[in-house]
Parts: sequence; C-alpha cells; structure tokens
Amino acid sequence: MNKIALLMVAAGLMLTGCQTPRPYYPSEQHPETGATAGANPLPRPHGAVAVHRAAPSGPVGVLADNMVGPYMDGQEMDLRRNLRAVRVARIGNDIVLNLRSDILFRAGSRAISPAAATTIEAVAGVLRRYDRTLIEVNGYTDTTGSADLNLKLSQARAEAVANELVDAGINPARISPRGYGETHLRIPTGDNVNEPRNRRVEIRILPHVAAQG
Repeated sequence: MNKIALLMVAAGLMLTGCQTPRPYYPSEQHPETGATAGANPLPRPHGAVAVHRAAPSGPVGVLADNMVGPYMDGQEMDLRRNLRAVRVARIGNDIVLNLRSDILFRAGSRAISPAAATTIEAVAGVLRRYDRTLIEVNGYTDTTGSADLNLKLSQARAEAVANELVDAGINPARISPRGYGETHLRIPTGDNVNEPRNRRVEIRILPHVAAQG
C-alpha cells in the first residue's frame, strides 16, 4: 500500500474516532449548538423550543431578552449544586430535570414517596429563587399495560409532582402538568416492555420572556 493510501486510511480512522455518541445529560453537549448525538435528548413534546411564550394565567416575573442566558446559567448552577440525585440537562435556554418514577412512586402508584418529597422540596427551593421561569411537569411511562391506562397514570403523576411544587411554595400560574403515557420513550422498546428509564417525570424549566406584540 503506498503512502497516499495509508494517509487516507489514517484520516478515516481519526474521523470515526471523533464521532463517538454523546450522552443525553449534558456537560458533554456540542459546544456551539448544545445539541447531543447518539442517545440524543428528546424533542420538547409541545414542539420546537421558543424563547417567547404566551403569558401564563397569573403573575409571573418576566425576563428581558438579554438576561435570559445569564439568568438560566445561574439557575442551572444552583440546581446542579443542590440536586445530587437528579440529572440536570441544559438544552438551549431550557433546563430539564429527570426524575425516575421508581424513585418518586411505588409501582402503579401516583402518591409521592417521603424521600421523593424531600427531593422535590430541594427543586422548589431553587425555583422559588428564580421566579422568572415557567415550569412544565411532564409524565411518561414505559410500554407495559394499555396505552390508555399509561396516559392516565402519567397525567396523575405529573399532577402529583406539580401539586408537591405548589405545596412547597411555587406559584401555580408557573406550572403546566401533562402526561404523555408511553409516547416519547427515552429507550425505544416494543410493546409490554418493562423499562425503568422510560418511567419518569421530567421537569422542564423555561425562561419567561414576554411575547412581543
């Protein structure tokens, strides 16, 4: 094999080595875009991330455009510092907290466990300090059981976490709970597969920037 061919093979191996999939949780996100590859973050269930959002139904602090990045940076740092057992992801200007359902709830239950209540209180402690954000509480299940029951269970669990946040002093006007059942699986599986990583509640924290008229 001549020198040119050897150089081409070496270059190909180097390129392959640079394409290692990045993990979902994100201190290893792409430095320019924040996007991840491989086990990539799930799309926001309501659609593409937007900075300007409709006003909530009650009084919530508003961020100026030029304050969004620094404000969310500070909130992310506080969350990482205070939540040792919760995965914290940054996707653009949104922050996503992933809480495993088997830690929050007993199997098939919608009641928050005492240990989980302590974790949610720690989340609320940060959210109280950063009150210019909106909070989506999204519930998900795996594919065991019927799709209809899974949808109802995920909604009940999302509402249970949302209620716990309200009890901990978070303005309910900031919170939108919603269940997605067995859609948006983090780990793709077939039907009737017991996959703990798909049973989760995600708290998505969004900067509240006033809609422009």
